[in-house]
Amino acid sequence: MAYTENKIEEIQNWLKENLYEERYIHSIGVMEAAVELAQMFDMDIEKARITGLLHDAAKCFSNEKLLEIIHKHIPEVQDCELLNYKTLHAPVSAYLAKEKFGINDKEILDAIKYHTTGKPDMSLLGKIIFIADFTEENRKKFDSLEEARKLSFEDIDKAM
Repeated sequence: MAYTENKIEEIQNWLKENLYEERYIHSIGVMEAAVELAQMFDMDIEKARITGLLHDAAKCFSNEKLLEIIHKHIPEVQDCELLNYKTLHAPVSAYLAKEKFGINDKEILDAIKYHTTGKPDMSLLGKIIFIADFTEENRKKFDSLEEARKLSFEDIDKAM
């Protein structure tokens, strides 16, 4: 599916209204990092772009709202996944991508859903979003950040 500029603009406008400014800037950074990695690995750039944008769509929702959406609409989320509030936004962001923005591509939805926890046998897109999320240029610095960025362009599996 080709994602039009109108769809990208619609998503960006929604994100501007529903994310804190620093989280919106982070989402743009993840989109840009994901596109760069997708180019490096000869992957669909538009899928990387839309996934990077939407990966944190629900990040600024309250824990109560995240739990409400999960209990009403995402029954496959297991009880053990509900123990860490910092990761609840991921399945809800995938839900929003599908229900609000009409994204039905399973690879995109899975990449969003697992961008915080990872999972066995992740797709290349999933790995790209996972890595772009913590290596994008606006991310707070950590000891091995530069090494992770370098490694992500050499061997994405080692970077994982």
